[in-house]
Amino acid sequence: MGMHYISIFFLLFLSSLCKSDDQLTQAKPLTHDDKLVSKSGDFALGFFSPTTSNKSFYLGIWYQSLPGPHTVVWVANRDNPIVAPLSAKLIVTNNSQMVLFDSRGHNIWMTPSNITAGAPGAYAELSNSGNFVLRLPSNTDIWQSFDHPTDIILAGMRFLVSHKAQVITRLVAWKGSDDPSSGDLSISGDPSAPDLQLVTWNKTRSYCRTVWNGVSVSGGTYLSNTSSILYQTVVNSGDEFYFTYADNSVYTRVMLDHTGKYKSLAWNNHSSSWALIREYPTAACELYASCGPFSYCDLTQMVPTCQSLEGFETVDDANFSNGCRRKQALKCGNQSHFVALPGMKVPDKVLHIHNRSLDECEAECRRNCSCVAYAYANLSGAIGMADPSRCLVWSGELVDIWKAINGGESLYLWLADSPGIVPPPPFFPSTLQKKEKQKKLSR
Repeated sequence: MGMHYISIFFLLFLSSLCKSDDQLTQAKPLTHDDKLVSKSGDFALGFFSPTTSNKSFYLGIWYQSLPGPHTVVWVANRDNPIVAPLSAKLIVTNNSQMVLFDSRGHNIWMTPSNITAGAPGAYAELSNSGNFVLRLPSNTDIWQSFDHPTDIILAGMRFLVSHKAQVITRLVAWKGSDDPSSGDLSISGDPSAPDLQLVTWNKTRSYCRTVWNGVSVSGGTYLSNTSSILYQTVVNSGDEFYFTYADNSVYTRVMLDHTGKYKSLAWNNHSSSWALIREYPTAACELYASCGPFSYCDLTQMVPTCQSLEGFETVDDANFSNGCRRKQALKCGNQSHFVALPGMKVPDKVLHIHNRSLDECEAECRRNCSCVAYAYANLSGAIGMADPSRCLVWSGELVDIWKAINGGESLYLWLADSPGIVPPPPFFPSTLQKKEKQKKLSR
């Protein structure tokens, strides 16, 4: 009987040695053959190589409990790989920093330290949400991986688009499917309108654009299938503009892949693979300004094509990239009217005017002879909005627009009255609001 208990004790002792922990402490660094595992068992942090050649190693976080190759959700040293991992290690220093050393003892990645004096006992923890947090003994978080994403947004992560009108967070795609180094494609807030839209960039050029319309994201990402629903919350407090996702499962992710697609994915247990829920862009004419000025990508067609805005005609029928021109010139002070174009992703190069009512927004456009269109959104029902209204006006060329059956908003285009045709009655706020309400109910 005594030997039986000793055997059980010995097995428990061995299992405790082999069991992965979720914390990194000053007394216990992470070496090349170790990993941290979240308490739920969903995520792991350790060293990995994305190719079979095993020449470059990275410190990263991946889904631990899923079968098949690692699905990596965060990489620390993406642009500074470890060549020989046998002596590589991640430590927590006495001054409350995490430092990654390669086999030669070179510092190849570290967290910034905001602590002026050393704080003994600092530790890092891999949470059940996939967030890697550096924490003081007082439970004060001083760094977290969620604030420094690579190419993926996880549920619970706060994607801080801008702070005091300055772009903060950026997703940068992998260079290739097996190369986690920074690629040419990235997504961030637009420096010229950081609280209105996200832009996917190819180096420094606009590749495609998504617009927040006060309730959702036109051209953006929504997750919904039979097993997972990903809820998006957008908050604009005035100083900060950010969005988060909440989900009933950790096995969902939003990512920018190396081809420039902004994707929503959910794990499918039946097929043991990632199911694509939505991606953007899907049509060639959704790429930035591909239809040219005063034209739009018509996504309501079986095959999306470029079309002229109402009151405009093509400059060159053989090449829509040259855009469209007015059929009748708009002269300031002459007879004119606004026509509502529903279901549109609004154009780029916008002027955002704060604290305006619907009729005041139209008046802002009318009093400016260079204005060509406006859009308005009532945000009083949205969460965390510092300004309960959103008035957008455009001057000059209108570029990068699409029209869809679902999504988008009404763009009010300023057109000249045609000779011999009685113009429509002027829009009054009550009329516009009723039309907008009817459109929302019919969707």
